[in-house]
Amino acid sequence: MHYYLISLPSFLCGKLIPEICRSMLNRSFCFLLIIVLLSNTSLSQSIIDTSSISKIGFKSLFASETYNPKKSYFSQLSPKAVPFVQEYIRKQGKELEKMKQWGRPYFDVYDRILPQYGVPVELKYLSVIESHLQSGLRSWAGAVGPWQLMDYEAKKYGLRVGNGVDERMDYYKSTHAAAKLLRELYDQFGDWLLVVAAYNGGAGRVKQAIRLSNSRDFWDLQFFLKEETRTHVKKFIGTHYIFEGGGGETTMTSAELKDFKANTIIANNALLNDTSLAIVPVTGRFCSTVVAKGLNINLADFNRLNSGFDKAMANGDSYNLRLPKGKEPLFQSKRNQLLQESINLLLDGK
Repeated sequence: MHYYLISLPSFLCGKLIPEICRSMLNRSFCFLLIIVLLSNTSLSQSIIDTSSISKIGFKSLFASETYNPKKSYFSQLSPKAVPFVQEYIRKQGKELEKMKQWGRPYFDVYDRILPQYGVPVELKYLSVIESHLQSGLRSWAGAVGPWQLMDYEAKKYGLRVGNGVDERMDYYKSTHAAAKLLRELYDQFGDWLLVVAAYNGGAGRVKQAIRLSNSRDFWDLQFFLKEETRTHVKKFIGTHYIFEGGGGETTMTSAELKDFKANTIIANNALLNDTSLAIVPVTGRFCSTVVAKGLNINLADFNRLNSGFDKAMANGDSYNLRLPKGKEPLFQSKRNQLLQESINLLLDGK
């Protein structure tokens, strides 16, 4: 298993793997080709029907076992995760925000493969903290590739390693192998944060921590793990938040997701016909909690009018903000102030 913690700042300095500094054109072409091939690959070999995937097992990540996509993601994080997430955003937020753009071809590959094994797509962020999505990375312990697989792990799950060939560096093949390993770990622990811990420090150490703490909650057992492994899990949480700040649909059961989408369609149709609302196009890193407070709007009411607002802002998308008509002039007058306060909250946790 993995006993090596990747230093993310080292990646950001670009000193570890100069061989990956290829042109954007070549990288884009390679992944376009992969995606085309994947689109022609039959999914009949899927090990698990993705419709059978239940709640993803991030119960240690959120304060409540029921994630509500209509509420602010940050407000639902476990209070024990908040301090680390705030500091992680301050240190790594800018670089990871950039990765949302240049990493899309890689994430597209992951999004196609992980659900085939019953693994939620959010686990793609494990590859971010393992390797910063770099295929040529080799750790001092011998782990290689975007998923930092050891040679015995790679061989166990069908990859060729040796004689001048190392399929751990192949994004497509290594993701299939990593997904099998992740699913196997989840079948043991039933919690994805514990899976991340086991992926880094070994399943045996996690089992020992469970036994010593008499708990299967990461926050209870974390101090029975090595500091490196604790930090690895918290890096995953921080990366998960930066990329999924609006909340991921896979934090719901399939039934919850079906109901949510149906209710969203009904609600959106009703809002489109509501003449008491003003539509204000916005871009930038606005935060729902800051905007709602600044306009003296109940946060639940704001989220009801603007579902998906935080996620759209986090993704850098434009958004048609719905406000009571009487609040539009106030928003326009405070627009720059609200944006600055939102950025301060994001970066500094103010």
